[in-house]
Amino acid sequence: MSERIIDLQDWLQSPPGRYLLSWERAQMDLAVADIFGFHALQLGLPELDALASNRMQHRWLATNNRASKAHFITDYSALPFSAHSLDLVVLPHSLELTADPHTALREVERVLVPEGRMVICGLNPASLWAMRMRRARLLHQWGVGQDFLPSGNQFIGFWRLRDWLRLLGFEVEVARFGCYRPALQNEKWFERLASLESSGSRWWPIFGAVYFLVAVKRVRGMTLLSPGWKAGRPLVSAPVSVAGRASPVSYSNEFDINKRNLD
Repeated sequence: MSERIIDLQDWLQSPPGRYLLSWERAQMDLAVADIFGFHALQLGLPELDALASNRMQHRWLATNNRASKAHFITDYSALPFSAHSLDLVVLPHSLELTADPHTALREVERVLVPEGRMVICGLNPASLWAMRMRRARLLHQWGVGQDFLPSGNQFIGFWRLRDWLRLLGFEVEVARFGCYRPALQNEKWFERLASLESSGSRWWPIFGAVYFLVAVKRVRGMTLLSPGWKAGRPLVSAPVSVAGRASPVSYSNEFDINKRNLD
């Protein structure tokens, strides 16, 4: 059985793995380049430098297991950061490889500042890649077949993930799908089908092998305050309209009119 299990690092060296990393790297570079702040965190997948194009002063890579490039090791459901302390958190396939993805999302929501960004990559269960993986797992019951994707991945659908994010107060700002080539291990044939990338994005866009999204943490009821040094307009002499009159009358004028009537 161990011969049928594919390690993540080995799979990323295969033609589909390199293809996936290339597409995700392009999406990450485009998305995080213009996200500003002071602190950014990447959770998992050290093979993909998701924060390479970001210009924040402090950028960290954390994993839940030993990795040579990681700054520290942590449980994704218990991040070692105080509340509202990070401006950007990137999760490249991190939710698929954690035991409790919903708790991990709540933890990211805790550490993000208001209007902070979360960037997520995930394998699409409604794709040819996922269909091949489910077929391989079915064959495992008969003792035959081999995994196409790394072991340990649990598919989280895009629409399901979007509902989770809405419940946590996030608003999806960017969403796209990619990687439309069939699940082939032969590199020669894999490159010949490169034209399917443009055709897939046009004719069957939601069936790409991977999805990519950027979500913004919204805080309902939050009011932006003006700077303390900015003087406000005086309200004492502001005219107030009186119902039933053709022109606005100030409070002082109305008091004088009532006084004359009493006299």
